[in-house]
This record gives sequence, structure tokens and C-alpha cells, in this order.
Amino acid sequence: MRPIPLFSALGLCTLLLAACSDRSAAPGAAAVPAPAPASVAPPAPPPVLATAAQCRALVQRLPNLGAAQCSAAQLQDSGARSVNGLPLFTRDVRPEAPRLRVLVIGAIHGDELSSASVALHWIALAADPLVQTPQPIHWRFIPVLNPDGLLRQPPQRMNAHGVDLNRNFPTPNWERDAAIYWNQRVRKDPRRWPGPKPLSEPETRFVHEQMHDFKPDLIVSIHAPYGVLDFDGPSVPPSKLGRLYLDQVGIFPGSLGNYGGVHKGVPVVTVELPNSMRTPLDSETRQMWIDLLRWMSERLGAGGR
Repeated sequence: MRPIPLFSALGLCTLLLAACSDRSAAPGAAAVPAPAPASVAPPAPPPVLATAAQCRALVQRLPNLGAAQCSAAQLQDSGARSVNGLPLFTRDVRPEAPRLRVLVIGAIHGDELSSASVALHWIALAADPLVQTPQPIHWRFIPVLNPDGLLRQPPQRMNAHGVDLNRNFPTPNWERDAAIYWNQRVRKDPRRWPGPKPLSEPETRFVHEQMHDFKPDLIVSIHAPYGVLDFDGPSVPPSKLGRLYLDQVGIFPGSLGNYGGVHKGVPVVTVELPNSMRTPLDSETRQMWIDLLRWMSERLGAGGR
């Protein structure tokens, strides 16, 4: 005689138990349904982290970045994609009961390689328990906003549509001002094309969504290679971060500083590193971070803006 398969045996047991239950009920009595199990919210799925291959691609392109550093950054797939379908990675460093929310963005321009490296080094500092912050801060990092431009050979400032992402944010009168900027000020320089309309690009839409959902009290945008510190928005700007001193470079239609700092009232610190291809010394990168924390403590306060 062949053995009964396990699933058939289980089904038979279920039928027998149901029959016994029916016979034990009083004649004519309606069967009492079994109580429904209490609903339990399913656990949140674990974040999808950058793969070894994705880290390897960044390590091969970015200065002063090793495989161990990229892996330790624990970059998470946000679900958003670039024009070419590459993931836009983020990393949150969140203590209990944070009092400030800070968004840090690197590589808006794909040929500013050092900006992505510094953002990744700052992730390590934000997660380091030995580096004390004056108040609990929820950090959100987007170290490479423009992966298509950054991974192109050679790297390019624009995204895969040829759009300068830092001219694509929806500042007031964008259609008029962006046209004047493009046609007259930069004489149709293709590196600075603002795009066909504001937020035409998935990368700028992603930042726009972060501003709406995350509601940062501060945005730090890392660029290169002018070697200065820029600032837009309310509050007193930092006078220096490390060896970078305040030298405000102006306001451009569609820029993140113009949109976030001037029109949305979110302070935007723009860090212009001295070199696009080389990072500052690690000690200098750390000093910029410490100076940023000190300024935030003094000017943003414990309760945000």
C-alpha cells in the first residue's frame, strides 16, 4: 500500500476534525464559527542594499573610496531611478527622538566626483557614535544624485537627457528666467541646459519628493571645484567649513539653493570643494563636518527652523 502524501494526510485530519466538531454540536444548533485570528501587521521588508557590483562601480570611479567604505555606508535602494534606470541610493542615520532633519546631496553634477566621495565619508561620521552631535539629528544622504552622468565615460555634468539638474528645480517664473539664463547668460552652453520644463527629470523630482516627505530643516549640497562656501535661505550662514570660506556666488533660475533656500525657506549650504577629481585630506573632511555641526547647533537650534 502506497503511503499517503503529507499534504493529503493533513487534509484528511482536517476533515475528520471538522466532522467530529459537527457531531458534538447540539442538534439543530448553528455551527459557531472559529474566531478570526488577530490581524498582525507584516514586518517591514529589509532594505535593499547596494550590491557588491554596484559598490565596485562606485569605487572604480570615485576618488579616495575603498570597497570596505562603500559597503559600510549601507546604501539603500530608494526605489527611485535615474533616466537610465540606475537606482538612486540613500542612507538614513536616525537616532531616537531626533530634533533636526538634514538632507545631504552629492553629485548633482556627474563630473564632480569628489562631492560623492565626501558625502560617503560623511555617512561614516554621522554613524560614528564617537562623533557627538549637539542635538539628535536625522540625517538622510543621497551621495550620488546623478549616477548616469557620474558613471559615464568620461563623466559629464548633465544627466542622461543632457539636463543640468541644478537648473531644473521649479523656481518662480522658471520658464521666463531659465530661457534668459540659457540663451543670454550662458549662450546655450550645453553643460547648463535647464531642461524643457521644471522637474522634467526623475532625479530632480526625487529631490523634490524628499523635500516634501522628509521635510528637512537644512539641505547640504556638495559640489566642486570652486573651493568656497555658498548659502541661501534664512538664518546666518556659516562663515567657514574647514578651509572653505563663505563667498556667495549668486542665484540662478532653477538651482536647488534658489528653490529651497530663497523660495521654500529651507536653509541650503552649498559646499564647493576645491577639486572635482580629488577629495580633501581625511582630516579636512572631518573638520568640515565638525564645523557644520557647530554651526547647526548655534544657528538652527534644538527645534529646527
